[in-house]
Amino acid sequence: MASDIEARLSALNITLPEAPMPAANYVPFVRTGNLLFVSGQISAGPDGLITGKLGTDLSVEEGAAAARRCGLALIAQARAATGDLDKVKRVVKLVGFVNSAPDFTDQPKVVNGCSDLMVEVFGEAGRHARSAVSAGALPMGVAVEIEAIFEVE
Repeated sequence: MASDIEARLSALNITLPEAPMPAANYVPFVRTGNLLFVSGQISAGPDGLITGKLGTDLSVEEGAAAARRCGLALIAQARAATGDLDKVKRVVKLVGFVNSAPDFTDQPKVVNGCSDLMVEVFGEAGRHARSAVSAGALPMGVAVEIEAIFEVE
């Protein structure tokens, strides 16, 4: 029998990617007690990395779509860590980094792409604390990187 969250993903027509492997000397997640810390997930889609700078190369809407892809990877990591997304009790916090032109100030609108996904998938338990930070550059030129803290059972 499918879990409630897996059933919700199916009803929303959302397919999670495979949990990405680390690109350097770190682990994709660490669990301590009932908290799951997921390393930053970079914007990548089926066709590869989503790169560019918000405010010059990408629109807010394109940035939000890139942030949503980060969110899908975060959820995939949570599933890999717990084996069952119903063990996720709450999305505690997201920290989003947006590859931004110097005068770009809509980082919160970009990171909403991930925040909205968390509420879509986890309902009220998806509401979270958050930071949305400008970055002059991100690894491999990606548009967005987001890390998460989940409360799990």
